[in-house]
Amino acid sequence: MAEIDAKELGRALKVFHAPKAVRSWYELGITLLPFVALFAAMLFALDAGYWLALALAPAAGLLLLRLFIIQHDCGHGAFLKSRSGNDWIGRALGVLTLTPYDCWRRSHALHHAATGNLDARGFGDVDLMTVREYRESSRLQRLGYRVYRHPAVLLGLGPAYLFLLRHRLPIGLMKEGMRYWVSAMATNVGLIALLAALAWVFGLATVALVFFPVLLTAASMGVWLFYIQHQFENAHWDRKEDWSFHEAALAGSSYLKLPAVLQWFTGNIGIHHVHHLASRIPFYRLPEVLREFPALTEVNRFTTRQTIKPLVLALWDEEQRRMVTFREAKSSLR
Repeated sequence: MAEIDAKELGRALKVFHAPKAVRSWYELGITLLPFVALFAAMLFALDAGYWLALALAPAAGLLLLRLFIIQHDCGHGAFLKSRSGNDWIGRALGVLTLTPYDCWRRSHALHHAATGNLDARGFGDVDLMTVREYRESSRLQRLGYRVYRHPAVLLGLGPAYLFLLRHRLPIGLMKEGMRYWVSAMATNVGLIALLAALAWVFGLATVALVFFPVLLTAASMGVWLFYIQHQFENAHWDRKEDWSFHEAALAGSSYLKLPAVLQWFTGNIGIHHVHHLASRIPFYRLPEVLREFPALTEVNRFTTRQTIKPLVLALWDEEQRRMVTFREAKSSLR
């Protein structure tokens, strides 16, 4: 990262902070309306056969993921200029994404504030152990961590647990005040009311057969994105005394170069190194940054195909300063 002064770049990116109200509402409209239409089409398509309805699930799931990206921008104050406008749109979308907005905004802010800081892990992150911590753990702790880091858990069971169960309570914020309890409970009430209304019209089984595939598609895709954005071989982690926010933001986040269609569905969140350096930039303005600063297209760049290998990386080696597999960590003991 010597060729780019991350702190100076962060200051230069302030010109991209301002959201454009018309564009923001337009992006919400072209995401929310197709999602509602596609979800409704799936409900009606069940009469013609479940496989027909299921074929629409990937597109509906990707639209739900894009709604989450918009909710994400609201949490950063990057969707509208109005704080209350951001918050209420974020809360409403939280019912659709099964994510209590105020709880998520708080934990995500902590994630941004401590990205790459080994002494401040635990909020909004994929759990990570160092090689030393893993070696010093008990056999049971090691087993639990290995199960947790298995791709089938990270991309399958994990997303289902996170959105269906964990988000139903303000876990991690239970002692931080009533605000987070209200956020979680209000989201739950809104979700129950929405599903109950749909079940009254279409039947509980029909709604479940549509709801779960759409949600799990969005959840798994979202966790995959989040994983590759921070868990790659040459990621950036430091102890508190050596940690720098700007350096960790830029060097510790990836640039995921996706096909144009997937980049649209994912709201440009693959331009994650820029997002972490300047989180107030609206998602639809992130490509502008790459055009203005083309050198950023080569920083921690990954293609879709290249995201497979990092899934087996599991531990941070503080001596080698890179992510390693369990096998590599075991070999280094010999």
